[in-house]
Amino acid sequence: MTSTATSCDTGTLTFVGEFVRRPMAVASLTPSGRALSQRVIAPVPSSGDPVVVELGPGTGSFTRMIQSQLAGRGRHIAVDVNERFTALLGDRFPGVDVLTADARHLPATLAGLGLENADVIVSGLPWAAFRRPLQREVLDAVVASLSPGGAFTTFAYVHARWTSPARHFRRALEERFDEVVVGRTVWANLPPALVYHCRRPLS
Repeated sequence: MTSTATSCDTGTLTFVGEFVRRPMAVASLTPSGRALSQRVIAPVPSSGDPVVVELGPGTGSFTRMIQSQLAGRGRHIAVDVNERFTALLGDRFPGVDVLTADARHLPATLAGLGLENADVIVSGLPWAAFRRPLQREVLDAVVASLSPGGAFTTFAYVHARWTSPARHFRRALEERFDEVVVGRTVWANLPPALVYHCRRPLS
């Protein structure tokens, strides 16, 4: 067995274990697939030195692709409240600033790193599992942390799109961003998902 395969197996087992322990916090039995990851990290630029923040990175499905896109440029910060995930990510991705922190405190977290804002924020957080006040607090932190021309991407599972928390989340996005575009359904993901592409945070 190759080291890559071992790494993937370890990540999957960790993810499944955390889902069993905290199903509402993890929200899916399996990590996001490659097709979904490609759509979510699309705003990460291929040139320059951007600051990219990843919220709820889990075991690193998006992290790996962001690192590939950056190719050593800019700054990549991954923030998760789950210490098991951050410990795993810290070992896997030494080029990433991996922090165990609450997304609601993102502005203070960035300030602690000497950063004023981020150019791109990518989220793997389980929004439909959050109560409305928590959704709003985290989104407010995202808006406060983005540069004026910044981009925010996140995703939702298709089967949960019409639930009350999901509908509220969509409205909350539209209240906070000048542009909110819903991408095509990624049927190749398990479960199928769609991506929200948000630009130009409203002050």
